[in-house]
Amino acid sequence: MTFSAPALIPARTGIGWRAQHHRDLLNTLPAIGWLEVHSENYFGGGMPLHFLEKAREHYPISLHGVGLSLGSADGIDTHHLAQLKQLIDRIDPGLVSEHLSWSRGGSITAPDLLPLPYTEEALDVITANIRRTQDVLGRQILIENPSSYLTFRESTIPEWEFLAAVAERSDCGILLDLNNIYVSAHNHGFDAETYLRAIPQARVQEMHLAGFQENRLENRSLYIDTHSRAVHEDVWALYAQAIQHFGAKPTLIEWDKDIPALAVLLDEAHKADHILQEITHAHAA
Repeated sequence: MTFSAPALIPARTGIGWRAQHHRDLLNTLPAIGWLEVHSENYFGGGMPLHFLEKAREHYPISLHGVGLSLGSADGIDTHHLAQLKQLIDRIDPGLVSEHLSWSRGGSITAPDLLPLPYTEEALDVITANIRRTQDVLGRQILIENPSSYLTFRESTIPEWEFLAAVAERSDCGILLDLNNIYVSAHNHGFDAETYLRAIPQARVQEMHLAGFQENRLENRSLYIDTHSRAVHEDVWALYAQAIQHFGAKPTLIEWDKDIPALAVLLDEAHKADHILQEITHAHAA
């Protein structure tokens, strides 16, 4: 099955569509703006791809990758990139995104999104990899800011400046994860609003919202980006500030662990839509 053109992602709220809700969503077709899926889950074809094609008949789709390892000094995995292009050609997604991270080096692949040192050398590496990816895919991609728990002594560039430079040098878009900003701001002691103000407004094409968990580590509090619970009130407040700064953007509710009933995700999405519409209307008045 192929589709004639990408269905553009509206400036509304979508949900991360996981296997637990494949049948429920297709049977009920709730009033949701769009769906985002992890690209790699559909590389193998079969029933997952069948469900995705059925969903694509009713909703715009965003493909969100977790395995391209754009920060790898070894360059891009050509097989992985070819699989992604094949899926894009088949689904015609409205947006395609990846992460400001790396997960592969030599013969080792880590099951996580590992942080980069924010240096000029790392900036050159990831910029070159994004450019190559966009050339092969024939389209712009979005890069998501990470959540992090440690920093490199070698880092010489603040994360927000690094992300802005990546976007400008590679001509990619930005997926601004507000939960990640909030988590990292707490863990490293920077100001979340400073982060927002440093990001080029025209580059932001999508936002993510999710839940986090607080852990105690010796005498300090560490926030962990678990995607396992509802959006925190402070992240909702940061979302309101982001809308005021960047305008209305497609917004995603991410919930990847301890996944609740579909109705719970839809309630979170409706809350985000309410905030977005309320602020947008207030600015228009």
